[in-house]
Amino acid sequence: MGENDFDVVVIGAGPGGRNVARPLAEAGMRVAIVERELVGGECPFWACIPSKALLRPPEVRSEARAAAGVGVPELEWEEARRYRDYMVSDFDDSAKAQSLEKAGIEVVRGDARFLGRGRVEVAERVLAADRVVIATGSTTAVPPIEGVESVDYWTNREATALKEVPASVAVVGGGPVAVELGQMLRRFGSEVTLIEREKGLLSREDEQVGKTVAAALEAEEIRLMLGSEVTSVTRSDVGVRVTVDGKQELEAEKLVLAAGRKPRLDGLGLEAVGIEAGKKGIEIDERCRAADGVWAIGDVTGVAQFTHVASYQAQIAAGDILGRDVRADYRAVPRVVFCDPEVAAVGLTQEQAQQQGVKLASATVDLSRADRAETYGRDLQGHLTLLADRDSATLVGASAVGPLAGEWIHMLVLAIKARVPVATLRDTIYQFPTFAELVQAGVRELEV
Repeated sequence: MGENDFDVVVIGAGPGGRNVARPLAEAGMRVAIVERELVGGECPFWACIPSKALLRPPEVRSEARAAAGVGVPELEWEEARRYRDYMVSDFDDSAKAQSLEKAGIEVVRGDARFLGRGRVEVAERVLAADRVVIATGSTTAVPPIEGVESVDYWTNREATALKEVPASVAVVGGGPVAVELGQMLRRFGSEVTLIEREKGLLSREDEQVGKTVAAALEAEEIRLMLGSEVTSVTRSDVGVRVTVDGKQELEAEKLVLAAGRKPRLDGLGLEAVGIEAGKKGIEIDERCRAADGVWAIGDVTGVAQFTHVASYQAQIAAGDILGRDVRADYRAVPRVVFCDPEVAAVGLTQEQAQQQGVKLASATVDLSRADRAETYGRDLQGHLTLLADRDSATLVGASAVGPLAGEWIHMLVLAIKARVPVATLRDTIYQFPTFAELVQAGVRELEV
C-alpha cells in the first residue's frame, strides 16, 4: 500500500462528512476527508447557524411586544451582525479542521473526482481507499428566470452573510428558507415582497400551517404574492426589476433566490463508479449504500435536506462500514421552520397519509388550549394537528405552530418513532402549564 492509501475517503466535510469520519477514525481506520470550501460545510457558515443567530434578536423584540409589563427593546443591527460574525467564526474553519486532525483524520483541500472504484483525485493527488463516502451536500437551485444571470442576486449565502440591510428585497420562493429570510430581513427594516408559485406558503406541510404563517407575515407588512411566478428580471436604478406572471412589475434593491436546493454533484465523476444520479440526487439503500464500496449521505441523497438527517445517515453509513447491522428509518424525521410563530412537523402530512391509504383520524387544537399560551403573551397564534392510523391506533404525523414548537415536537417525534399507542399518550401525565399539554388535548379528541 502506498502513502496515499486510506481505509475510507469521505468527500465533503459538512455535518454528514464529519460525523461519519469521526467514528471510523475512533475505530482505528485510516480516514481522509476532502473539502473544497470550508470545513464544517453550509450549516455553520451560511445556513442554520447564521440564519438563526440573525432571527433571534427580532424574535426577542416580538416576544417583548406580546408580554405584559415589558418595554419593547430596540434592534441594533451592528451588534446583531457582529454576533453573527462570531457565530460563524468570521468564516475561519481552522478550529474545525484542527479538531478533525486531532482525531487522526487527514484533511485534504480541493475538488474531488472519482477516477474509478476506490480512487479519488484531489488537487493532482490520488487517494486510494476501498470505501468512499459522498457527503457533498446541496446548493441553491437557480430557477429558469429570464435574465437571472444578468442581475446581482442573493442566495442564502449572501443573505446570511450580509453587511448592510437592503432597503427592499424580492424573495423568490415560499418554503422554509424563503420564509425565514423574508421575515428576518423585514424585521431588520427591509421592505419585503415574497413571490411563491404555489398557492400557499410551506406547501410541503398541511395547508393550515401555511395559512397561519402567511397571516403572521402579512401582519408584519410582508407582501405575499402567492400562486405567482417570476417570469423575468432585469437591472434597474433601484437594483432589480422583477416581472411577475409576465405582466406585473416591481422593483427591489436585492433579489433573493430561495426556491429550493439541488444536490452538489458537479465534477464528481460518478460515472467512473457506476452511479447515475437522478434529479433528487444519489439513490441509496437503507444502509446508505450507493454502489459497491460507495456510500452517500446528507442532502446529496435527496432523502431529506436537513442537517440532522445528514448526521443520522452518517451514523448509519459508519455503522455499515464497521460491519454492524444498521438500517435507516425515516418514519419520524422532525421538520422545523424557525420563523415567528415557529413551525414544527414530523411524519406524514394529511395528503401523504391519504396517498398511502392510511385510515386516518385527525384532531386539531388551538394554541389557546394550553394555559401556557396566555402566560407567554397576548394574542398568540398557532395550533397542533395530530394524525393517527385508525388500524394501529398510533400517530403517523403531527404539525405544530407556536412558541418553541421545535422543542415540544420531539415528544411526538418519539411517539411516532416508537409507535406509542394513542391510549398511552392519553394516559400520560403532562406538566402544567406547558405547550406540551396541547398533545394531551389533541389525543383526547382523536377518534381511535
